[in-house]
This record gives sequence, C-alpha cells and structure tokens, in this order.
Amino acid sequence: MADNDKPSIRVDTVPDASARVHNFIRHIIDADLKNGKYAARHWSGRPGPAAQQKVGAGDTAKIRTRFPPEPNGYLHFGHAKSICLNFGLALDYAGACHLRFDDTNPEKEEQEYVDSIIDAVHWLGFDWKGNQYFASDYFQWMYDFAEKLIEAGHAYVDSQTAEEMRASRGTLTEAGKNSPYRDRTPSENLDLFRRMKAGEFADGAHILRAKVDMSSGNINLRDPAIYRIRHATHHATGDAWCIYPMYTYAHPIEDALENITHSICTLEFEDQRPFYDWLLARLAELGCVNTPLPQQIEFARLNLSYVVLSKRKLIQLVDERHVDGWDDPRLPTLVGARRRGFTPEAFRRFNEMNGVTKSDSWIDISVLEECQREHLNETAPRRIAVLDPVKLVIDNYPEGQEEECLAPNHPQKPEWGKRPVPFSKELWIEREDFMEVPGKGYFRLFPGNMVRLRYGFVVKCTGCDKDADGKITAVRCEYMADSKSGTPGSDNYKVKGNIHWVSARHAYAAEVRLYDRLFAVEAPGEGGRDFIADLNPDSKLVITAQLEAALKSAAAEERFQFERHGYFVADRFDSRPGTPVFNRAVTLKDSWSKGK
Repeated sequence: MADNDKPSIRVDTVPDASARVHNFIRHIIDADLKNGKYAARHWSGRPGPAAQQKVGAGDTAKIRTRFPPEPNGYLHFGHAKSICLNFGLALDYAGACHLRFDDTNPEKEEQEYVDSIIDAVHWLGFDWKGNQYFASDYFQWMYDFAEKLIEAGHAYVDSQTAEEMRASRGTLTEAGKNSPYRDRTPSENLDLFRRMKAGEFADGAHILRAKVDMSSGNINLRDPAIYRIRHATHHATGDAWCIYPMYTYAHPIEDALENITHSICTLEFEDQRPFYDWLLARLAELGCVNTPLPQQIEFARLNLSYVVLSKRKLIQLVDERHVDGWDDPRLPTLVGARRRGFTPEAFRRFNEMNGVTKSDSWIDISVLEECQREHLNETAPRRIAVLDPVKLVIDNYPEGQEEECLAPNHPQKPEWGKRPVPFSKELWIEREDFMEVPGKGYFRLFPGNMVRLRYGFVVKCTGCDKDADGKITAVRCEYMADSKSGTPGSDNYKVKGNIHWVSARHAYAAEVRLYDRLFAVEAPGEGGRDFIADLNPDSKLVITAQLEAALKSAAAEERFQFERHGYFVADRFDSRPGTPVFNRAVTLKDSWSKGK
C-alpha cells in the first residue's frame, strides 16, 4: 500500500481490553497443533541437514515464530506490532520466537542498528532465550543450495543489464520474455556462479536467477533474482563474500534452517508467498531442508494517523534535521517513544487490543496515546510543576516562616502514602491562574476572588505588580490562617477555584520539553503534497519551569504525572544526578480530537 493510501477501516477509540482477540492466525496455529503438523520437529537426533539440527534439537517448543528485521535503521511503531505478535504467539503457545537479522545488504547495514534493535525488543519486554541469528550465519548454506538449484536446472546466471532485465520482465497484463541466457547449461551456469563468488566480475555484470516461469501472472515468479554481485564489506562477515543473496531467496531458507513453523509477515509480502513456497519445495526435493516446511502467513500492517512509518521518509526527517536524530521523542521510532516516556506495557496493550486482521485499517494515534495515559495513570507518582511561573506573594504570611503541607503520591493509591510539600510566603503559580479582568466562568485568581492553594490554604487576591512595560511580575494575596487543607474549620471556606503551586524558596528551575505530534494533519503528504509541509511547528517547546523539590532526585527514565499538565519522564540521556531534564510524554487529555 502506498504511503498516502488510507485503509478503508478507521479505529479512533480505545478497543475493549477485557479479552484477548482470537485472530485468524491463532485459528491456523490451533488447527496445526491439533493435526500434529509440526510434531515431528520436536525431538532430538532426527535425520536431516546439519544446519537444521542445530536449532531446536531436544526442546519442546510447540511452534516457532521469528521477528526478522533488516539492520538498516531504527525500529518504528509498525515494528512493535510485529514484535508483539510474534513473541506474543510464542509465549501463548509454549513456543519459541527467534530474533533474526536479515543482513543480506551490506551497503546499508551497520552494527549500530543491530544494537538498537536488540535494545528495542528487550525494552518492549521480550526475550528470545538464546535464539538470536543472522542471515549471514547461513551464507555458506545459501551458496551451497544455490549450486544445487543450478545443477538441477532450477537456476541460471543471467548476463543482461538491469535495464534489459526490466524491459523483458513484462507487465501485469503482458507476459515476460525469456532471457537469452536462460538456456545455458548447468555446467556453464555453475562455472559462472563460482567465478562470481571468486570476485572475477564487477557489480552488475551477472546475476543468478531462479528459473520459474516468465509467463506467470504473478510478476514475482518471473525468474526472480536470487544472488547479485556486491563488492562491499559486510558488518559481520567482512570481505569474505562479494556475492550476496537477495532477501526473497534468503528469507525462506532462514525460516527452514531455523525450523520456523509460522512465518508471519505483513501483507506486502503476500505476492511473494508463491516464490517462498516454490523455493522451499525445490530445496526439499533436493534434500537441502527438512519437511514439514514453514508456512508464510500475512497480516495487515499498522497504519497510524499523524505519523509516517515509511523508512524512506523517516530517514529524510533525520537527514534533513527536521528532528533531533532517530531518538527524537517526536519521531515514531521505538527509541524515540522510549525517550519521550511511553511505556512498553502500553505498547503491548495497544497492539493486543487492536488485534490482527487481513484488512488494512487506519488507527488514530489518539488510541495509542490513550493507552499510554491509562498505564501512566496507574504507575506514575504525582508531583507539582509550574510551567509558566509568576510569583504569588502572600502579604500577611509571616516573613521567614515556612511549614509543610501534605500531598498524596497517588490519589487512587493511599498505600503509596503522602509527601511533605513546603509552604512559604512567596510561591510560584501558573501565569494563566491570574487575570485582572476575568472572563465568564473564570474561577481562579482575580482581585477580590478567593481560591484554595491545593493541599494548602485559601487565599484572597488583592492585586498585582507590573513592570514598566505593563507585564505582571507578581500577584498579591492574603491567606486565611484557619483554612489549611485538612485542618479543622478549613471547610468553612467555599471556593470554586483550586490551583497548584510550589514554594519559591524550595522550588528549583529545570528544563522541560513540551513535545506534541510531529505532524499537524491526519495524513501527512496526502494527495501527493510534500509531507514535510505538514510538519507541526509547535511540536517541540523548551521551557524553564519551577519544579517541586522532590523532583530534583528523579532518576533517568523515571516517570511522573505533573498535576494539571500531563505525564513526564526524566530524559534518559540528558538528565544528570540532581539536574534531571523532563520530557512530556502525553497530556492529561486529548486536545486534538477537539480540533486543535
């Protein structure tokens, strides 16, 4: 599906989380287990190729799935769906899930990406229990299998240029044409292929193709390429190889050698399944892989509003510096989400609730945000932060006096206890909590009005101070000494306004980053326009806020609810002991649904 094509189904509310969705993949697995389709794989010492005996021998895994990322970038939200699905199925069916890196393209792959993928899968809460593999682990087997295909007449070396091959491939309505080199003898093909491996030819001089059917209605079966020449250094094998397998050739072989039972991938690979089956059937006939063979099953990928999940577009955002790197909290990468303060538990819940189907659907990003709110509401302690501070001076409070007020660490969890919040003559309050001339329905501070300072006293506003430009520099008030929250007589003051505050003497200034959606429109780039033009100019705002003293000891990645403002996390990289930097994960409520 093209980046700008919207699926027909839309999901914009949080699904019911009361029961696990029993999707079509589970029905397939249930039937396979009932019929004992893969039972023969689960005992040690069975006959078969040595490559297959090294994986799973002697274990009791009922099924085997795999998550097979290419290490050429950072994982994004769409990958989280595949991770949760593959590892989740393995857990639910007492199986195993492999983490396998499809590193068949040395020009784009780096160890940095391998490390980031390992970190992201662990962060989501999954473990492959020793089943970590690389396509490069099997390069020798893949080469040997290619020779067997050549000897059996199932593959040939083509010496056409890329343009010539493209021209002879045909169209959706017109059959392709056989290559003039298609009828080379197996011995000629084997000689050329070995010379390709020996490095005798330049990139693009020859290519190894499977001999399937150039007249097939499925273009993917029109003699697809399976090996190409690439004089490039590989991150794992160095310069040992100058020919590399194509993904469509390597992937089914990896599945077979690792004894994968259910090879689950997204719908764009559906048209590749016939070649997947054709190749494994040929290799099984030649004794290269054991049966029963893995089966490929496709599901609809994740499509979210207000984001782009195209790797090409993500790379453009990073390379053109529209964001601050792959871990920018606004970017829909898992490393970015982690830095923003999103939780892996909420990601897992989001993916489970939305289920797995064969039909493309468009899910509103607010559904993911609401999952984050729900989890953070349960797990985040409450703290006080004033993001746009102005002084509140209590004129009748004794100079130099201070006392403690008590604030709950979580209003729904009394077992978490309370913490002392110091109170003094001068406080910081939000600038928006005072108006000289209030509008209708405004119940906070204005001259003559009374409000309660949350967890503290009731105060009555008496006026304000201004600088030469007319900007308010301080708000003036008087407190009611008998009105302290929780003390006898305090209920005698009936006020509608309730505002938060921090003691100016005890608070400290800290950097706070207010992150919002990276794009201002639901479908960035819709209609062929430049998706960069849809960036939200207000997606990041860096401010200096006044924070409750208790926040000074926050550890990196520790999450809190800042009362009234949303959920925040101490930045995992920029925070230092005693000087944490906070990032906003999500606001307390979704403001975008109201037409922001």
